[in-house]
Amino acid sequence: MSVIRHDWTKEEILDIYNKPLMDLLYEAASIHREHHDPNTVQVSTLLSIKTGGCPEDCGYCPQAARYHTDIEANDLMSVQQVKAQALRAKASGSSRVCMGAAWRNVKDGQEFDNVLEMVRTINKLDMEVCCTLGMITENQAQRLAEAGLYAYNHNLDTSEEYYKEVISTRGYEDRLQTIDNVRKTNVTVCSGGIIGMGENVEDRAGMLVALSKLNPQPESVPINALVAVEGTPMEDEKPVAIWEMIRMVATTRIIMPKTQVRLSAGRTEMSREGQAMCFFAGANSIFAGDKLLTTPNPDVNEDMEMFKMLGLNPQKPFVKKAQPETIEAKDSKFEPLGEKPKWSRPDHTIDRNETAKQKAKGIIADK
Repeated sequence: MSVIRHDWTKEEILDIYNKPLMDLLYEAASIHREHHDPNTVQVSTLLSIKTGGCPEDCGYCPQAARYHTDIEANDLMSVQQVKAQALRAKASGSSRVCMGAAWRNVKDGQEFDNVLEMVRTINKLDMEVCCTLGMITENQAQRLAEAGLYAYNHNLDTSEEYYKEVISTRGYEDRLQTIDNVRKTNVTVCSGGIIGMGENVEDRAGMLVALSKLNPQPESVPINALVAVEGTPMEDEKPVAIWEMIRMVATTRIIMPKTQVRLSAGRTEMSREGQAMCFFAGANSIFAGDKLLTTPNPDVNEDMEMFKMLGLNPQKPFVKKAQPETIEAKDSKFEPLGEKPKWSRPDHTIDRNETAKQKAKGIIADK
């Protein structure tokens, strides 16, 4: 029986990652079957409720306002628009709706109140609700929990060392603090990262060390393959080989046995055979729908056809954790505090991020 460990070292994880592939797959699949139904995959729909205009400089992100990526910025969606999308997702087989807003951090006010109402509305549809809204305070996390939030996503993205080569507008400790704030509620944690950003294998192991040290470990860990978008600092990065993705999924499964490992961005570049090997290696969660926030994703009908071919079944909602209660706004015990937390702003710059920023300025000036 596999044991949950919080003391993994980078060297131990690298030894696992670099095993002969057949040995790695066998070990990962065996651990997967100890803790999960190997023929069940959790299906989520990711919905961008507020697109573009983000003030951060994440090198991978087409929603950063400072880069020119032809992403059309949109205001926050209405509660009714979100409900309609959630109903469509439910009809197509999704058990969870993940709502993303291109914010640096949550600010108390009408927009956050509207997001809380979206959470209440979707939870009442008997669907799991996840949000990814940037950094949040403990009080804001409590308000989301009261509304019926099931999970909060806040990715570590990469190792602490390589993080400084990806983002300069916030610190790694802010990510950890946000996760800690969520952990003070009954909301589950979704946190993972991206491979293919120019990092080395040691950085991938470093990210898994940081995630595995969290106690408890995240209930969901997304493993994303970079989707290189023109106009971003990472537009020239080469696609991740499927073998790297399979190794990363398998290693994550071994390091975090009970976690749902989410096969996330980059699936459009993966064959069905490659995805099948990821499922065998321990991936048991995907995003469905033709778009992940702003980047392409396989059509839901294609996914359901693949599920049928592989004998996979969509996971029902609230299998891993009971449905949270929804408390109406008028009955809330937590009031908006108008907080202005001092999230960090590191003082370094990243050359490729600055180059993409200057390039965007030139394109906009030429127009």
